[in-house]
Amino acid sequence: MVSKNNEKITTNEHEHLTVGSPPSGWSFYLVLAAIVTTLGSSLPVGYNIGVINTPAANIQRFCNSSFLSRYGVQLDEASMNILWSSVVAIFIVGGCTGSILGSVLADKLGRKKATILTNLLSIAGAALFCTCRAANSVEMLVLGRLLVGLSGGLTTSIVPMYLTELSPAGLTGTMGAACPVGVNVGVLVGQVMGLDFLLGGVNDWPYLLSAFVVLVIICLPILFILPESPKYLYVVKKRENEALNELHRLRGVSPSALVEDVESLKEEGRAGSGGWGMCRALRSPRLRLPLMLVCALQAGQQTSGINAVFYYSQTIFENAGATARVAAYATVACGAVNVCTALGLARVLPTAGRRPLLLASTAAAAVLLTALAASIAAMNYVWWMSYVCMSAVVAYVFVYGLGLGPIPYFIASEIFEVAPRGAGMAWGSLANWGGNFLVGMCFPSLRAAIGPACFLIFAGTTAALFCFVKLYFPETRGKSPTQVTELCARGLASRPLLGLPVDQA
Repeated sequence: MVSKNNEKITTNEHEHLTVGSPPSGWSFYLVLAAIVTTLGSSLPVGYNIGVINTPAANIQRFCNSSFLSRYGVQLDEASMNILWSSVVAIFIVGGCTGSILGSVLADKLGRKKATILTNLLSIAGAALFCTCRAANSVEMLVLGRLLVGLSGGLTTSIVPMYLTELSPAGLTGTMGAACPVGVNVGVLVGQVMGLDFLLGGVNDWPYLLSAFVVLVIICLPILFILPESPKYLYVVKKRENEALNELHRLRGVSPSALVEDVESLKEEGRAGSGGWGMCRALRSPRLRLPLMLVCALQAGQQTSGINAVFYYSQTIFENAGATARVAAYATVACGAVNVCTALGLARVLPTAGRRPLLLASTAAAAVLLTALAASIAAMNYVWWMSYVCMSAVVAYVFVYGLGLGPIPYFIASEIFEVAPRGAGMAWGSLANWGGNFLVGMCFPSLRAAIGPACFLIFAGTTAALFCFVKLYFPETRGKSPTQVTELCARGLASRPLLGLPVDQA
């Protein structure tokens, strides 16, 4: 009788845990984590990237007025350019700093608490944006840009890692793509919110810069109820019982259905544990090729010239006969293409290989950048070249979103084991922000010196990335991070494409 009662209780508990669970590895907490981190953490990063150009003239007038009233200094054009460059660049400095801190905070605080910290920094930055004009303080504006940049660097370093560690093996690509989707949506939202009929008015710029905070405030309380990464608890902190409890809560199924997840935890636990700082990862011969791959992809994402293409796009559309307003809408439409491609890719990633997507994306991007350089140069001499330019811009944005845009954000989570993953993500994020800084600093000078030929430089770096990926990037789909690390363990002497173990490579 007791045995039957126990069996009945166990059956009822299993039904309670599994009823209503989404299929194919999805669960309530997994979906909630993807939505909350995308809207509350990743989207603000893209928003702060895309929003700053639209109100530039209005903010510069405020800066000039503030310096005149507070310091009695009238800023000339050169001084204003320096100040404005500082306002723009301090965001990237914050991003680089956040990338470096991401490794430490992810291991010390945990993935979830570190994500909460990024949201708090975003709120602080938005508060400074909203009040800087009332306080007549340029310093508050610059500090706000620094804080949202710091939040952005932490987000790109921590959030993809957190989401992929929460997901089952078959969904790591989809969950990893949530962060770049959020960034792309944020860039688009920033562009749209800056239109004249929304928050593009002369006096609206403080509200435009801080509008993203509404989503952050909504999502922040929900972060507290999300599970911590079971892999972080099991491998880094060695809190095995707590890790299994969080895994049980995350999956929403009975313990008997968690055999595969538990085996994955044990495999990564045997591979090694804590103490992996960025310097140790850099010194490890075993991680040399994984680090090179992650940093090359993250930096290459920026040196492919995506921001330069968006910068030129409005001029291209205007030269094709569009009015300034229509050209602005067309540029927003390009951003929409980028978002739609990323969303479509998120559905494809569970069944698509990362390697063919990256190879196709980088090869096509290099060709289209070359075509863009040639067509811009010929635009004033051949009337139909304007349409070639427009086609090249839209096609480039599309192929960028197929692989080069989203995959570098999360690929470190599929290459690095749990213990050194924080350091690998930090190095990748730093390479991404560093590439952003390099392009931002060099592009204006290159554009002034060589004009559209600067796109040939972007084409060359993208072609070089294609060659490196073709030679050394192994397919990660269907492999554990331990298997991928083993394939790359001999650095440039590895033969990861042959799929041979280290002792046979």
